[in-house]
Amino acid sequence: MPIPTRAYAIGAAAVVGLGLAATLTATLMQPTDRFAECRTSRVAGGAAIGGPFTLVDETGATVTETDVITGPSLVYFGYTFCPDVCPLDSARNAEAVDILEQRGYTVTPIFISIDPERDTPEVVAEFTDVMHPRMIGLTGTPEQVKAASQAYRTYFKKQDGDPEYYLVDHSTQTYLVFPEIGFVEFFGRETMPDQMADTVACFIDAAG
Repeated sequence: MPIPTRAYAIGAAAVVGLGLAATLTATLMQPTDRFAECRTSRVAGGAAIGGPFTLVDETGATVTETDVITGPSLVYFGYTFCPDVCPLDSARNAEAVDILEQRGYTVTPIFISIDPERDTPEVVAEFTDVMHPRMIGLTGTPEQVKAASQAYRTYFKKQDGDPEYYLVDHSTQTYLVFPEIGFVEFFGRETMPDQMADTVACFIDAAG
């Protein structure tokens, strides 16, 4: 028996209404991304990057992420014997930190060595002191460094060759990390200091 047109229309409207209600409910239940307008990378805030680590600071003391990341921080994995990439990236990070400081933001640059064989606390201290007076240098045992690298999903591999003057292949992202919140954004080598400063400031403002 055919369904009356009026009854069909009412039924269809009810179905559409239920669908819209379900969609609206699902949308309202989704957490709001307070950093949405600041994001420049697709995986930022959506990937399991960062987390607990135990390393050794420039004084030789054992520290954890809670000791080091006490405010907005730029975290970079590299090594002091690196001929060009690491010094350039670290100098860029330091310049961005200075730009932010001029704007009233305090951000800590952090350098984590992926070459613990050569990068003793003393060697790391010399490197970071040249780069920025507030840059924190970290190293550790091979196991500690590997664990920290895996937490941040970075890559490094010692090249074969001279046992003293070897090079290390490694990824070059810089990570913006907040205490309690954790990782929120990463920057590639192409990011200029002023661009980095603009983005970091946006995240700090959004974090409140």
